[in-house]
Amino acid sequence: MSAYERTLRDAPAARAKPLERVARTLLDRALANLEGGTLEVALPDGSSRRFGSGPPVQVTIASTNFFRRLATRGKLALGESYTAGEWSSDDLVAFFELLLRNAEAAAERHATLRRVLAARPRLRTRNGLRRSRRNIAYHYDLGNDLFALFLDETMTYSCAVFERPDETLADAQRNKYGRICEHLRLRPADRVLEIGCGWGGFAVHAAREYGARVTGLTISPAQAELARRRVAEAGVADRVEIVLSDYREHEGSYAKVVSIEMLEAIGERQFPTFFETCDRLLAPGGIACVQTILVPDQRWDRYRKTPDWIERYLFPGCLIPSLTALTHAMTAASRLMVHEVDEIGGHYAETLRRWRKRFRARLDEVRALGYDERFERTWDFYLAYCEAAFRVRSLRDVQLVLTRPFNEALRA
Repeated sequence: MSAYERTLRDAPAARAKPLERVARTLLDRALANLEGGTLEVALPDGSSRRFGSGPPVQVTIASTNFFRRLATRGKLALGESYTAGEWSSDDLVAFFELLLRNAEAAAERHATLRRVLAARPRLRTRNGLRRSRRNIAYHYDLGNDLFALFLDETMTYSCAVFERPDETLADAQRNKYGRICEHLRLRPADRVLEIGCGWGGFAVHAAREYGARVTGLTISPAQAELARRRVAEAGVADRVEIVLSDYREHEGSYAKVVSIEMLEAIGERQFPTFFETCDRLLAPGGIACVQTILVPDQRWDRYRKTPDWIERYLFPGCLIPSLTALTHAMTAASRLMVHEVDEIGGHYAETLRRWRKRFRARLDEVRALGYDERFERTWDFYLAYCEAAFRVRSLRDVQLVLTRPFNEALRA
């Protein structure tokens, strides 16, 4: 039990009651003008409240600790309370969609509350080599067997691209890989560097379908082990090398550089270093394709100031960039420029829906791997929230095609 859990359990009644009253008041004010749906809230004392109008979403608050967290834990409260089992919903994704659609309007109406919740500054820790390895291990070294339970056969942990509603997840991931290869103008025998190669899905696709020679970098030993095995099983070991190395330490020259949803993990301070490294490793006339999740530019300054629940409990050290933040870092640190922006974020909601469905269908196997109910609820919250965020466009996902000026390879 954490120190904070003990604090909740042992909080004197005299102190807990005022906190609960404050939190209930804040909750009532924040939800008073809810639009686009009805939130039906069952309270611990057996009473209930209704907010808004339209399609109903039910939330059951099982413990008064929920209100204490709201009063004391800011942006972390909702997730911490859910993983502790203090509240539930009959449709978690719909609940998050309703909150996200109303979040900006609520922030404008309650500027003082917004400032209170944002008062805790972000600890601007540097993502050095040792910290980066530790942060990546926290998530990706949970075990290949865990990820295999909900990912498809390509073992791809990033946004897929669905060309048809009935398409399999594996085929949609191959569509995504093909889209990146087309952006890169990939040709046989091109030397390709993949920064953050995961379990080798893109490397196998580029080598097998396009004849490219791929060097994949990862700092996760668990990923490297499985990626090498998958490369060998695919029969492309002569064209793909998986290297356990930080991209900042890598040397070489490549016609093409690709990075798929790795940029979010490095932290704001490393954005310039990332683009400087891509520029250094990219041969003259080369092309890079970077797929990354984005927050809308208008939210960037507010979002970057305080760590959120996903950073605290899923991806330590992460920070989702905005497009403007990336272009500023790129311009300051490299000769690269954005040639194309391909928005694929609409496909992420369906990708996440399928991951969550597969995860929930195999909870018995998750438990057999040694994970407890808190872990299950953490991942359920994470996958549901992200699905909702992409569904309402609170988050984006783009493929950025990067090059240097005067690149003849990009002539129409």
